[in-house]
Parts: sequence; structure tokens; C-alpha cells
Amino acid sequence: MDFLLIDTEIAAALMSLTAMEIVLGIDNIIFISILASRLPEHQRRKARMLGLALAMLTRIMLLFSLSWVMSLKAPLFEVFHHPFSGRDLLLLGGGLFLVAKATREIHERIEGEGDELSSKKNSTFIGTLIQIMILDIVFSLDSVITAVGMVDELWIMVTAVVISVITMMIFSTSVSNFISKHPTVKMLALSFLLLIGVVLVGDALGHHIAKGYIYGAMAFSVFVEFLNLAATRKKKEEKAHQAS
Repeated sequence: MDFLLIDTEIAAALMSLTAMEIVLGIDNIIFISILASRLPEHQRRKARMLGLALAMLTRIMLLFSLSWVMSLKAPLFEVFHHPFSGRDLLLLGGGLFLVAKATREIHERIEGEGDELSSKKNSTFIGTLIQIMILDIVFSLDSVITAVGMVDELWIMVTAVVISVITMMIFSTSVSNFISKHPTVKMLALSFLLLIGVVLVGDALGHHIAKGYIYGAMAFSVFVEFLNLAATRKKKEEKAHQAS
């Protein structure tokens, strides 16, 4: 009976942590999909797969360096009586990078196709991977710290990371195609990245916002966007029916 209870607890912990890793990885998929969309068609899937593989390796390496990760919470210096740790500096740098990247992408979407096409020409496979690696480290920090807080066994954490990344790899192409196919969804995704960047900067400056509120707002926005897409599709069908 004791063995059965232990197995049930392990399975529950693994399922909960895997689900949490997938939720925390959604923003990573969005970011990788948008970056990969700037590459030539034949390189996009490779960039997405490599990007997610790098995310998995980063998280596993951080899990095996738990003492170092937890030491990042130790204050390094103070600015206006606010202590900054290594984690704060990483979140601040990553947040500012996300804000700048998302703002630039939104600006190019609004300004027109010309800027977007020129940006695609300037995007390189290696350059895209470097940007993905930078953000993988930032996104992985919260993921690893969450994992440490949920379970004690290292092998469960690593297994959850591997399962979640494989799941994201399976659905990444569908997510990427959906974002590329619908311009309004892509703009919404860029807005999410901008929001996440602001949240990371706020967190680094000591203004923590619970992730539940952020993901709740994102989920509601996605729901509203799906309603808009459904309404638009219905109007197109009605026009096509009237024309015929």
C-alpha cells in the first residue's frame, strides 16, 4: 500500500509539474515562432525545433546547478535602497530585450510590409538562435525556480521538462502556422511579449505581479480573439453565399 501511495504521489507531482512547465513555456513558443517567421521558409521549422531543444538543455543544466540558481536570489548591491540580485539583473535584461523586440516588431507591423521584408532579409539563422538562447535563459529561470518549489526529486523535474518540451515541439508548428496565418493573432502575440517584458522588468524592480493574473488576462484575450475570428469567418461565408 505504501508503494502504491508513493507511486501515486510521484505521478501526481510529475503531471502537475509537466502541466506547469507547459504553461510557463507558452510565452517561449510564441517568442520562438515570431523570431522563426523572419527566416526563409525552409529554415523555420529547424529554428523552432533547435530553439525548443536549447530551452530544454538550458532548463536541465539549471536544474543540475540548483545551488547556483538559488544563490542568484542573494542581493549583490542596492540602488535607492532596493537590493538587486543576479536573478533581478537577468530578469531586467531579458525584460528590456523583450520590450524592445516586441515594440520593434509591432512598429514594423503597423508601418507596413516594406520594413518587415527588409527585416527578413537581415535575419540570419545563427542570429535568430542567439536571440532565442538569450531569452531561453530568462524564461528558464522562473521555470526552474517553480520546479524547485513544487517537488524535491531532481529526476521528476528533469522528466517534466523533457515531456513538456517534447509536447511543445509537437504543437509548435501548428501554433506558428496559426500565428502567421492570422495577422491579428500575431499582433496579439506580440502584445503578450510586450506585457511579459514589462512584467519581468517590474519583477526585477521589486514589483511582483502574480503569474495567475497575467495568464488569466492572456487567456481572456485569446478567447475574445477567437470570437472575433469566428465572427469574421461567418461574415465571409455569408458574403460568399450571397455572391453565389
